[in-house]
Amino acid sequence: MSETDTDPTNAASLTASVLAEEAARRAAQLERSKEVVFADHLLPGVGGEPMGFREGLVKGGLYTLVVVAIINSLGEIEGAAINVLGPDIADTFGVSNGTITFFSVVSVVFLAFGAGPLGWLADRFRRGPIIGVTNAALAAFAVFTALSVNAFMMFWGRFLSGISRSNNITVNPTLLADTYPIQIRGRTYAVSAGLGRVFAALSPVLVGGIAALVGGVEGWRWVYIVLAVAVAVMTVFAFRLPEPHRGQWEQEEVLGAKLEDTSQIPISMEAAAARIWRIDTIRFMTIALAAIGFALFPAQSIQSFFLDEHFGLTAWERGLATAPAAAMLIMFLPIVGRRFDAAFRTDPDKALRLVGLLLLPVTVLVPIQYSMPNVVLFATVGAINATFLGAAFAMVQPSIQCVVPYRLRGMGTAVIAFFMLAVGGIGGGLAAAFLQNSLGEKAAVIALTVISMPVGGFYMIKGSGRLRRDLSLMVAELQEEQEHQNDAAVGAIPAIQVRNVDFSYGQVQVLFNLSFEVERGETLALLGTNGSGKSTILRVVTGLETPEHGVVRLNGHTITFTTPEQRARLGIHMLPGGNGTFTAMSIRDNLVMGAYCYRSNKVEVERRIAKVLDLFPALAERLDDKAGDLSGGQQQMLALARVMLHEPEVLIIDELSLGLAPTTVQSLLELIGSLRAAGQTMIIVEQSIDVALAVADRAVFLENGQVRFEGPAHELVERNDLARAVFFGKEGG
Repeated sequence: MSETDTDPTNAASLTASVLAEEAARRAAQLERSKEVVFADHLLPGVGGEPMGFREGLVKGGLYTLVVVAIINSLGEIEGAAINVLGPDIADTFGVSNGTITFFSVVSVVFLAFGAGPLGWLADRFRRGPIIGVTNAALAAFAVFTALSVNAFMMFWGRFLSGISRSNNITVNPTLLADTYPIQIRGRTYAVSAGLGRVFAALSPVLVGGIAALVGGVEGWRWVYIVLAVAVAVMTVFAFRLPEPHRGQWEQEEVLGAKLEDTSQIPISMEAAAARIWRIDTIRFMTIALAAIGFALFPAQSIQSFFLDEHFGLTAWERGLATAPAAAMLIMFLPIVGRRFDAAFRTDPDKALRLVGLLLLPVTVLVPIQYSMPNVVLFATVGAINATFLGAAFAMVQPSIQCVVPYRLRGMGTAVIAFFMLAVGGIGGGLAAAFLQNSLGEKAAVIALTVISMPVGGFYMIKGSGRLRRDLSLMVAELQEEQEHQNDAAVGAIPAIQVRNVDFSYGQVQVLFNLSFEVERGETLALLGTNGSGKSTILRVVTGLETPEHGVVRLNGHTITFTTPEQRARLGIHMLPGGNGTFTAMSIRDNLVMGAYCYRSNKVEVERRIAKVLDLFPALAERLDDKAGDLSGGQQQMLALARVMLHEPEVLIIDELSLGLAPTTVQSLLELIGSLRAAGQTMIIVEQSIDVALAVADRAVFLENGQVRFEGPAHELVERNDLARAVFFGKEGG
């Protein structure tokens, strides 16, 4: 290092210069961020021309909407039947009212058990067959429910039916989102999900009418038989549903053309859920809907018992008492759908805020409804209450679909459904069963509503402030995907590609729009100061962490939503820093354990062990020695040998020389050099700039979670400001 470099005055001047440069860069980045977030013409469905509902239906076709709407409606009726028939079922099996209320709630809650798997399937396969199979299962389990001989059998019938109906909240909404333009999504879901709510409101009349027509206490069984036949008929139409191009309308709006459907690495459920949970809008909506579910799910069953015990109504009369809700909902939903579409086009945050505002009046309406002195007034207030709820829930799905990445729409819906149904539903069901048996129907429903509904409305409104930003992130992902496809068309496909990655630990963001690439056969040195994000980006590349934004690719294939196990099978392997051996085991046993995933083929295990021993002859001479008896450098060599057993396509080495003597480091560098000469693709994170640059073709320097330098390794040494940070800063990150 030159005398000029060590001069304190010059160093202070250099530090001030670097700080000024950093401040200017961050200010420029903030301005660019604002431009993206608030440029409405970039956001899908925002700022464009309005579209008539008929025009949108012409673009997507009427068949899908009609079939999905009918299937949703039949599912709603099947699920709501127990609410009306509860008193009759309780008499048949000789159980308490609270028990049937619990059955009613858990039959909806069981939707959560099927939501995850069906959402995962919806993101990977054609959705028509998925809907057809689950619909056929629903018909079979409705018959099973009808044939129940005791409460235990009835419980399992509701369990299996709930799982089968999960397609209505995961698969069907994603199909509608990909079939119909963004400009009419509010009206589309108002017709589909809203029609289901209408039939749920009408179900007391339909269900009660069938039960009354058959007559007797056990007339409820025929209700499930009739529903099973209707559901089975719709199964035929479900299998013929067309499969639309995924994300086509967002792509048309943002890019002006559809992206090519490229083969993707299978998406893992856990990685998809982790990515979705990092979307602010989804997180707030999930909390809101979990709170709402706490009151909503028990309410319908409690209402049926209240009408039975306080007004002495039969099943048919209970149906007539709740029918006005359907009539009001039919009139109100088209208005809400149009309002949502118009609000989304001008201010998407306002559209979601509308959903939250529709929920708040329910807090007041429920106590008023249960204080009414007669059935007419009870039904009138109940109709207003149901209209607010139905309108709000019809708008939930378009809000979800607009911010979830189009490849994860099924899982996005499943995450929300799980928390709403499992957390809100089970909690509400247990609380309702206790309160209903101890305090009565009126006290139970009022207590649940007054406590949980304001919480739900508050979080829905609070989440609305994040919608515009989440839309802008989706735009950036679409633009990046188009850029990648353009690069791939001319053959520019690196081995590893990290693009626009953001990552946070809780509320602390540590990676900011980070991007770099590693070419095939290249060795990349990843350097940076303490806390710069080096270890974090390695965890993102290997799948140990899921970014909230950005993409990771291997040989042009997106692996952002795959597990570490999947990435290992695809060829990404990492040698972590520190002790990477089983010290109490022999060298050979360490290698055998390293090859454990190939244990079914002993010949393959021996082939791989023989190959790495050729690379590391020093280990071959001491196979029976314990790993703990080796020197630090030899243990690091053994750890590297265990990684090389997998013949990695991309080898990642974190802190190769940590705590090792210079002579040991030199021997390891010779090994790395031989791997480099053989064409091994590598990413090396090192505490020593000299060690890293001795084997690297290129270097990437990170600071504060951002790339400050990317280029030939020798040029990094010439950057005094960056080299100084490595030499004098503590390494880590």
